[in-house]
Parts: sequence; structure tokens; C-alpha cells
Amino acid sequence: MVYFCHIMSKAERTRQFIIEQAAPIINRKGMAGTSLSDIMEATGLAKGCIYGNFVNKDEICLETFNYLSQSYANSLKDYLKSYTGGKAKLKAYLNYTLEGKQRDEMGGCPVINFGAESDDTHPAIRERVKQVIQSSRDLIASILREGVESNEFSQSLDCETQALKIYTLLEGAVIISRIENNRKQLEQIVNLIQTEIETF
Repeated sequence: MVYFCHIMSKAERTRQFIIEQAAPIINRKGMAGTSLSDIMEATGLAKGCIYGNFVNKDEICLETFNYLSQSYANSLKDYLKSYTGGKAKLKAYLNYTLEGKQRDEMGGCPVINFGAESDDTHPAIRERVKQVIQSSRDLIASILREGVESNEFSQSLDCETQALKIYTLLEGAVIISRIENNRKQLEQIVNLIQTEIETF
């Protein structure tokens, strides 16, 4: 069997470099609040080089959201792979959200940051945020179904509804904790969900 490894071209490496350097800035300052000068300063590249790799700033924003959300998903996947069983995985998911290391390093939750700003002005980014939200809910639902199949949770558990509830509670708590600059509310919500898991 022959395996092919894609080696990035110089243009691809430059494009990826711009995305990686711009991502935490755009995530923190917002799409409207981030100027081309900010991206130029972070990358050390001239305007012509940046726009030689992207059509416009909207494309940079879209690609940085894709990069941030994929980085988060990969980190979460790595975190969860050492846990087995629906209950253990769900509690690990909650702990990962509470720790927030990856989220803090990226400048906050990209779903919240990009989602709020893209509502009416950036339809392509809004669609991507919507897809990531659905993927997150699907992941929680799959963990719950795993618990049902292993008889850890009740056979009557509505996995999709519970997944929506858990995801919404966590995202809301992340927003409040971010605004108030403390983790108290997020800790309270995680504790509430952990208590409720015992009733599943």
C-alpha cells in the first residue's frame, strides 16, 4: 500500500501562518475590531502579501474561525479518548469546558465571539458557526447514547434534548463567566449538570 503525504507549498505555509497568527487576535478583538494593521503587525507581513493569499478580510475571518474551531475540536477529542463509558466521557467533557485552557489560549470561545458578530453581517461565517454548534450538540448526544447503550443511563433518556440543554447551559455560563471575569457561574452550572447526570 502506498501512502501519500501532502507537503505544503510555500504559499500554503504562508497562508497557514497568517491564519494561525491572526486567529487569537480576531477572536479577542472581533472581526470588526481587528484591522489589517493588526494582522500585519502579528505576522510581520506587508499588506500585499496578506491579500496575495486571501481575497479579503472576510475570508481571513472565516479561515481563522475554521482554524480555531478545529483546534478546539481536536484538543477535546484528545482529552476524551482516555475515557470510556458515557458517564465518564460526559463528566470529562464538563471538566474540559470548566478548565477552559484551550479556550483561554485562543482568546475565548470562537462560537460565542464569531457567532455574536456574524449574525447579520457575515452569512458564510454564521453558517459555519451554526455547523460547529450542531457538531458540538451531536457529540454530546453521542456520548449520552453511549451511556444509554451501556445501561449507564435510562433507556428513556431523550439524548438530543439533553444534549441541547447541556450545550446551551455551558455556553451561557461561559459568556457570563467571561463578562464577569470569574469562573463561579461556570462552576455552578457544571456542578448542576454533574448532579443531574446521576438522575439519567
